[in-house]
Amino acid sequence: MTPTPPHSAAPAAIRVQNLVVRYGKRVGVDGVNLDVPAGSLFGFLGPNGAGKSTTIRTLLGFLNAHQGSAHIFDDDCQRNSRNIKKYVTYLPGDVRLYPWLTGHRALQMLSAVRHEDVATAGNQLMQQLDLDPTVRVRQMSRGMRQKLGLVMTLAPVSKLIILDEPTSGLDPITQLELGAILRNRAELEGTTVFFSSHTLSEVEQLCDSVAIVRAGRVVESALIRTLQDRALRQVHLQYHTPEAASNAVLPDDLTFVERRSTIVIAAFEGDAPRLLDWLKSHAKHIVDFSITPPDLESLFHQYYKDDHDVAVESTPVAERSTSSLPPKEVAP
Repeated sequence: MTPTPPHSAAPAAIRVQNLVVRYGKRVGVDGVNLDVPAGSLFGFLGPNGAGKSTTIRTLLGFLNAHQGSAHIFDDDCQRNSRNIKKYVTYLPGDVRLYPWLTGHRALQMLSAVRHEDVATAGNQLMQQLDLDPTVRVRQMSRGMRQKLGLVMTLAPVSKLIILDEPTSGLDPITQLELGAILRNRAELEGTTVFFSSHTLSEVEQLCDSVAIVRAGRVVESALIRTLQDRALRQVHLQYHTPEAASNAVLPDDLTFVERRSTIVIAAFEGDAPRLLDWLKSHAKHIVDFSITPPDLESLFHQYYKDDHDVAVESTPVAERSTSSLPPKEVAP
């Protein structure tokens, strides 16, 4: 049974119902449901090949659904794809750019295509992301090409920004800067950000809500804080001697995980005051203790246990290109 998306009073920027997309006989997306509130930072989390890019391509009209429906701000993603592209910007997971392109030239082309002046916003973004606007793509590193793709995605005015693995190739400082830019867009301008990733930490730090996808199905959809409330904490108890640690008897709130010499590690699920009372009563045996933040990593890994059936995404022959700029060099 597909999880019910978290309830929100805000209108839906994206609404997907029972979406099915097949690649021949193989199912790439199998009954996906999504409800992304307008103005939110929404994470779409899953391993490579889980169905994230297939879902995004269907939202943008690059793929047709075999079953179900998908809407962006009430526009049908198949029937109204042209209108959707007027107010949505998208960064694909495999950015392809003309080798002769520079940042300045990219902004000129983008302004002409979208019939809006994006130069001011684009130049500011290049400064924020530390990108030289005069360097040609053929001379850029992978990270620099990714920065240029982000500038072209973020410079136009948009109601919805869709980013497919946007931090690929970016250094940690640039990742932090990108996070700040996206938070400002959501909080100050009300822009919706749909952020696809296979990395838990960046989704947890940036997003309000998350949908976890596995083998083409959404296996969880919830607010980040709801998942944090459900995640277990770890308690590290340090005893005087290894023998004392080996003979330790834990209360019901603690589940033994492992022992490392004088340290006992246990998962904590229960009442904090009761744990503190137990620690006080055992103070003569315990030298020190620490309690970690909620362990979302362990919680998320539960969704991927025995994950041998994750479909590997491929591009069907009939699929239209997701990039407006071909990979081969074309003279300016």
